[in-house]
Amino acid sequence: MKRATLGLLSAALIATASTASAQKTTLEFWTISLAPLFNDEMNRLVTAFQKDNPDVELKWVDVPASAMEQKLLAAVASGRPPAAVNLSSDMAVKLVQQGALEPLTLSDAQKKLYFASPLSTFTFDGKVMGVPWYWAPKVVAYNTEIFKKAGLDPANPPRTIQTLISAAKQIKDKTGNYGFMPNINGINMLYVFQEAGLPIFTKDGSAAVFNGPEHVKLLETYVDLYKKGYIPEDTMRRGFTAATELYSAGKLGMLITGPQFILRVANDNKAIYDVTKVAPYPINIAGNVIHTPLMGFTVPKGVRDKALAQKLALFLTNDVNQLQFSRVTKTTFPSTVKASTDKFFKQGAANAIDQGKLVSSTELKKARDLTLVYPDASKLNKVFKDNVEAAMAGQKTAKQALDDIVKAWNASL
Repeated sequence: MKRATLGLLSAALIATASTASAQKTTLEFWTISLAPLFNDEMNRLVTAFQKDNPDVELKWVDVPASAMEQKLLAAVASGRPPAAVNLSSDMAVKLVQQGALEPLTLSDAQKKLYFASPLSTFTFDGKVMGVPWYWAPKVVAYNTEIFKKAGLDPANPPRTIQTLISAAKQIKDKTGNYGFMPNINGINMLYVFQEAGLPIFTKDGSAAVFNGPEHVKLLETYVDLYKKGYIPEDTMRRGFTAATELYSAGKLGMLITGPQFILRVANDNKAIYDVTKVAPYPINIAGNVIHTPLMGFTVPKGVRDKALAQKLALFLTNDVNQLQFSRVTKTTFPSTVKASTDKFFKQGAANAIDQGKLVSSTELKKARDLTLVYPDASKLNKVFKDNVEAAMAGQKTAKQALDDIVKAWNASL
């Protein structure tokens, strides 16, 4: 009799456990290229959310940046999208235009948690399509040994783009190493123009105007550097990735980078890291702004429980979790008002990583995501990229390249 009773009790407990498990809602959230460095922090978030929501089983999936857009579009098309997806601002523009994201319904109180500028980056036609997460204004990491060999003062790094270019030429002439590798591949010249205080569109946004004399002159500056061998040959092909590799190998004097990538230098070559100092990103006085790409969390089209998905996005980007993420990365900054005031961001600068954090914190007031919203972005971006590359290769003049881009853009705008 006892055996029968125990057997029935065990069966009941198993059935109850199975039912409880079956009743749990399974959610996924995707991030961009955070594994394996930040596995512990992502797993902490999973545990914390599940504790607050015991009826949810949360799964974290990390996706390479190069695969994110296509993977998300495929998931939306299949009707099985994740609940929340980490996207960069430029990815969000393209996916909004393709109808792949859901608008969020935030209260005024929820909106006020974030700085207005980052939140506006994820707002399209008055609809909030995502909540901002982390960002980090660019800094200049520089090799003090290369500076000394070039006759430059490591205690007095360049403070403007013009003096940076002059220093880069001196480094190449005196040491044979490249001075810097400008981030001008793809559509990045659009950001260079804006940092210089030059307009991209007319005030009403109806026409592109970036073929003016000052735009042409600025593009010519980089074309001239390229032709004379002052910037690496693969600048237009590999951009920032190649710059980081060159700097870590001790073959680049200055690395224009987000402070988070100084960690990569520390991991790749400690000897170079040990002679690295960090300076503010040298601005062009006319613009007085630093393009600072922003990461955010969005909710894909077709999620089964939009309210729960939005709850997850807000949890991942709340004050507590944004501050903790910054503490773990040591180099990124929150987009929430309260977290950004924490004393953590003002602590000493004993090494290059700490210097990067401290320098970036002083630049936040100049930080702005300069990503632009315009129709047919993928097509127009290709036109821009192809023509700038043609100018760099000497196949077109800078003026002809910009005239051709503006003509093609205005036919679509």
